Amino acid sequence: MNMTTANTARLLITCEDKPGIVQAVSSFLYHQGANITALDQYATEAQGGRYFMRVEFELEQLKTRKETLLHTFASNVAERYNMQWRLTLVSDVKKVGILVSKVDHALLELLWRHARGGLPCEITKVVSNHETLREAVENFGIPFEVVPVSKDNKAEAYAKIDELMQGNDLLVLARYMQILSEDFVAKWPMKIINIHHSFLPAFVGANPYKQAYDKGVKLIGATAHYVTADLDQGPIIEQDVERVSHDYNVEQLRELGEDVERNVLARAVKWHLQDRIIVDGNKTVVFQ
Repeated sequence: MNMTTANTARLLITCEDKPGIVQAVSSFLYHQGANITALDQYATEAQGGRYFMRVEFELEQLKTRKETLLHTFASNVAERYNMQWRLTLVSDVKKVGILVSKVDHALLELLWRHARGGLPCEITKVVSNHETLREAVENFGIPFEVVPVSKDNKAEAYAKIDELMQGNDLLVLARYMQILSEDFVAKWPMKIINIHHSFLPAFVGANPYKQAYDKGVKLIGATAHYVTADLDQGPIIEQDVERVSHDYNVEQLRELGEDVERNVLARAVKWHLQDRIIVDGNKTVVFQ
């Protein structure tokens, strides 16, 4: 880790929009001796809406000063504007666990990008309900665990998965073909990202490419979203589409759709790891 990374932090802020927020935040960082390297902001209305900010900054001896920085910002700035906020250090590398079933394209995209340094995280393990992808995962040097799931053992299976995934900051469903229980999801609030193989809210549920084919669509897409108790209804992070023709069959739609899926999921995971996403109700603000 270089010294720049060791001294880099990110501050995410949500609050009611009021005059003086940018000045208050930047002045605070200036008086701490920090150098702002990136600042993004968004307001939902010209006056009186919701305000969102992402600030990236450099500060010498950041790790030893973190607690003082948190306390001082809370009392001097955050309380004044009633902010919801969080500060993260780039040097605190996030830990990621992946859930997958038998289909490998989304999983392998994540593992390949991680191996090439494109995903700033530690992938701790992959858990599956099948043995199918063990060799592919272990070839990347990542532990692979199998937890079978059936209609008779779901409570026990999800308890086991939760136990295996403890210590992770994020879970990624890379085409994990099981519906997680409400209790499981509640333990990981806005810490599970799923890739849905259609352009939500269209074609929810099973076999979306057959649904798309039957409807004669001219665009197919994929959606990465946070997982909530409501199936496929969580805050959307990223989406993309590809144009298709009337002469595409179901398999051609699936092949093209899988390319969209792998890239949409990888972008969503990367943005989460880079602290670019603020969840606001059932929506997200994504600073790119």
